[in-house]
Amino acid sequence: MSIQSGLPDSFNPQSYDAIVVGAGYAGAVCARRMAEACGFKVAILERRNHIAGNAYDCEDEAGVLIHKYGPHIYHTTNDRVHEFLSRFTEWTDYSHKVLANVHGQLMPVPFNHQSLKIAFGDEKGERLYQKLVATFGQDKKVPIMELREKNDPELSEIADYVYENVFLRYTMKQWGKTPDEIDPAVMGRVPVFVGDDDRYFPQAPYQGMPEVSFTDMFAHMLDHDLISIFLDVDARDILEVGERSVNVCGKPFGGEVIYTGALDELFDFDLGALPYRTVDMVFETLDKDQFQPVGTVNYTVSENFTRITEFKNMTGQVVPGKTTILREYSRVYIPGVGETPYYVINEPENIELYKKYRARVEGVLNFHVVGRLAEYRYYDMDGVTASALELSDEIISSNH
Repeated sequence: MSIQSGLPDSFNPQSYDAIVVGAGYAGAVCARRMAEACGFKVAILERRNHIAGNAYDCEDEAGVLIHKYGPHIYHTTNDRVHEFLSRFTEWTDYSHKVLANVHGQLMPVPFNHQSLKIAFGDEKGERLYQKLVATFGQDKKVPIMELREKNDPELSEIADYVYENVFLRYTMKQWGKTPDEIDPAVMGRVPVFVGDDDRYFPQAPYQGMPEVSFTDMFAHMLDHDLISIFLDVDARDILEVGERSVNVCGKPFGGEVIYTGALDELFDFDLGALPYRTVDMVFETLDKDQFQPVGTVNYTVSENFTRITEFKNMTGQVVPGKTTILREYSRVYIPGVGETPYYVINEPENIELYKKYRARVEGVLNFHVVGRLAEYRYYDMDGVTASALELSDEIISSNH
């Protein structure tokens, strides 16, 4: 692997078999697999000044390892994804836990046995829990819509509490919506967990944090003699997408192009900008060992931020007398000014607009879109990795 800032004057795209736009999960996975399985010489063009995309982590001035673009917690049920990523890192045994701050009381989410007793008191909470067990069985995730459908006043009381205190205001902050704009179908899927497992991802057999860091994992993934990385390069400056082919640096490019950026940006938003939510990240270092008992506390009824993350609680890093926390403030994404688009707004008119952009690249020879932005999908890390593994399977099979 070679890595440098900017494109050298000697840069010749024709000397590469593949050009990858973006050094996050989608781009890095495809680059590694094409280099390894096809013997392709790969150039990665990355707009930022670092690899690892939104999973990038680094030490702050206090020496605390932080996730610059918000907390990333590895979890997956996908054997293949886990096997692939585990080639490039060892994992800790961290299991993510989230508490909701409800009027100053901390209780586990998803709402569970313990949450019931905190919310309703030990005696009533236990009685309600036993009713849930009798109705639905133990260790089950039950959407609050199902609680309401039983027409039982006590089960409805649980559903109402969770809706009002855990879901409603948090969702309003996260998505900038009023209560009447929140889709009842989405509300109905909010789960109550009938059991004592307080992990946020109880179904995931693989979960943890990279033993060193996410950035270190990416460095190992991209450590291949056939991969060259060019940071601080906006691919749109040298990439021109026609109806059937791609020009790079003004000349037709015959190799594979993997594009992981936003399609509306690629076409200068000429059909309109795809809407997203972004997040203002406010980091604060405190002169104490620990600020909160778990990695993430959601502020579901108060404050104008959505959650606080404390990184040492997730990484297990020991930094005596210092800890760094992150408050997240969700708001509307402004396109074209360098902000980070985080959350796709998955509404029919937005999907239709995306499809129009996508249609413009479908006929372009050897041009592939993959990843959260390029596919206009909300992906967890394992979902992006799975999508990139599938795309690279296709490219590998067509080049053998």
